[in-house]
Amino acid sequence: MREPQAIIQAPLITEKGSLLGEKTNQVLFKIRPDANKVEVKKAVEALFKVKVLKVRMIRYLGKVRRVGRNMGRRPQWKKAYVTLKAGDKIDFLGGV
Repeated sequence: MREPQAIIQAPLITEKGSLLGEKTNQVLFKIRPDANKVEVKKAVEALFKVKVLKVRMIRYLGKVRRVGRNMGRRPQWKKAYVTLKAGDKIDFLGGV
């Protein structure tokens, strides 16, 4: 198994994510494209000392981008919706 820091790349702090956190106690993370639900659950529980109830994931394909005549592709990435147990909370902004 990989290290928890290698699986979770960054928290996604957006308006939608903050609304989900208030209403349904969910947190959004940007994760590695090859990570699975079990790895994400164990990584979040190890890093933040919370209990995870459910993990849902969405895969985003990289978009094709063009600069002049050159074509390229943005990297693929995954987003994870992590549902926490009632009473548990992850605060990324430190109460701001």
